[in-house]
Amino acid sequence: MNQDKTQNTSLPLITIATVTYNAGATLQRTLDSVAIQSYDRIEHLIIDGLSTDKTLSLVQRYVEQNNNRHQIRLTSEPDEGLYDAMNKALMLAAGDYIVFLNAGDKLHSQDTISEIVKCSHWQKGRNSNPAILYGETDLVDNEGNFVRHRRLTAPEVLTWKNFLSGMRVCHQSFYVRTDIAKSESYNLNYRYSADYDWCIRIMKKAAQRRLKIINTHLILTDYLNEGMTTKNHRKSLVERLKLMAMHYGWTQAISAHGWFVIRAVIKR
Repeated sequence: MNQDKTQNTSLPLITIATVTYNAGATLQRTLDSVAIQSYDRIEHLIIDGLSTDKTLSLVQRYVEQNNNRHQIRLTSEPDEGLYDAMNKALMLAAGDYIVFLNAGDKLHSQDTISEIVKCSHWQKGRNSNPAILYGETDLVDNEGNFVRHRRLTAPEVLTWKNFLSGMRVCHQSFYVRTDIAKSESYNLNYRYSADYDWCIRIMKKAAQRRLKIINTHLILTDYLNEGMTTKNHRKSLVERLKLMAMHYGWTQAISAHGWFVIRAVIKR
């Protein structure tokens, strides 16, 4: 029965890209969350940076247990960092939509992908299929336990202008039509905020092509709350200011950025 579902090409193929490097401590829950999905048409790309811990053995076992159901591809080679690895995933992706789900993150429920596909109203070969599908995010700790709902909630109607007030949708809850995603690579000049820049450029492209951006009204992702940007908050803010100025102009960027600084002080 699973094989028949996998071959049902009237349903979209969803590419889940997982970037890893020595991620053995947190990777298993990510792999498990993909393995239990009720939706079968999944391509799982694992882009590894030559891990030296148990990451690759975890992936090998995952492939052996699940490759008859999902399309799983592993690449393990040197890279120039997170965003370079993500660009590799964009080049390799064969799905109709792509999302990045990195080690420690997991899909919120076993029906997450099925529900996203329902919301898309996708039709094979239709140029007007939605450009983006998005939703909410919960934060989890290193053991995968719920911490809280993400402070920045997804706007009811999402446009590129919403990101002036921050990354209103978590990157891991931002599903993009793969043909559009491939047309905009991550800018490696940005070390901490290339995902922020990429999402804005994707939304601008959707607006130019008058394609829908769909709010699924679902919690899509359990996100590990200790990413590279979190650990380098001050450097990230400086980089984010430059990106805001590029997309929105210096006046709006400085005004918005002042609020980010105040908010960071209040949080302390």
